Amino acid sequence: MAHSMNRRSFLTQQTAGGAILLAGGTWVVGQSAAQSAADSKATPKDAPKDATSGGPKEGTPAPKQPAGKPREKKMPIEAELVKAFVIAAHKDLEEVKKLLAAKPGLVNACWDWGGGDFESALGGAAHTGQREIAEFLIAKGARLDIFAAAMLGKLDVVKAMVTAFPGIEKTPGPHGIPLIVHAKMGREPAADVLKFLESLQPKKAT
Repeated sequence: MAHSMNRRSFLTQQTAGGAILLAGGTWVVGQSAAQSAADSKATPKDAPKDATSGGPKEGTPAPKQPAGKPREKKMPIEAELVKAFVIAAHKDLEEVKKLLAAKPGLVNACWDWGGGDFESALGGAAHTGQREIAEFLIAKGARLDIFAAAMLGKLDVVKAMVTAFPGIEKTPGPHGIPLIVHAKMGREPAADVLKFLESLQPKKAT
């Protein structure tokens, strides 16, 4: 006489035989019930791995990436402070030091004298021959350009830039001041730069 089989006995026998009915009515054969149940509830963190690639099985949701940290928004430096710093760089090292100590961001700030005539503190020091101020600004992170290099007598820098960009010696600096004037303002330490730039000048007809 056949014995009646309750639900628990049926599931126990089927599990032992390697088959289980998952939620939703799907039969899984050939693996343990525990593994089948785990796979059916897997999250992206413990998702079942593909047997060949070792990666997640197809259709496994990708884990969420943490949102990037937003960049800090900085306020512009006050215009009058920029102007005061650029003016000071033409003649007053102590004032330059004081202003820069209070606001380090001034080191590369530029002032527009009008019509796009932008000038940085280093630019002001360069065309007025303020070597000490220029060297101080560069040490604090000012961006060296060909005009400051010419005034400081950096012949290798000036030559390299002229070689890389022929004709750059004709580009005027702040206030339209020519590069060769910056070299003249450098006096004796810039004598070799001045001589080099003079050699690039068009020959005068005799």
